[in-house]
Amino acid sequence: QVQLVESGGRLVQAGASLRLSCAASGGTFSSHALGWFRQAPGKEREFVAAIARSDGHLHFGDTYYADSVKGRFTISRDNAKHTMYLQMNNLKPDDTAVYYCAARLSGPVINWRLYDYWGQGTQVTVSS
Repeated sequence: QVQLVESGGRLVQAGASLRLSCAASGGTFSSHALGWFRQAPGKEREFVAAIARSDGHLHFGDTYYADSVKGRFTISRDNAKHTMYLQMNNLKPDDTAVYYCAARLSGPVINWRLYDYWGQGTQVTVSS
């Protein structure tokens, strides 16, 4: 069983940067693919970024991004600290949402329904 806790969300102005963290406990951290998703009011949960497991799997540490954040956001993981990060640069008002981290034992996917473990979410608000 994996527990995930997000942090780092807050109110910022457009163009600012933020780094979200997702601290994990339980399970074998390096054996899990990890993802960031977000959900704005009245909208469906959407994929933001994902990173592959890093325990010798074929796609060791590969990263994937939604087109809307490519070039602005960077996902990373620190297996020693059992923590995943999302560095968000040049934030836009459309990035406003609750951001969730998620984990699954298999490969990284963009479908949020295929993740097994979820954090409680952290609010990111970008003002124009």
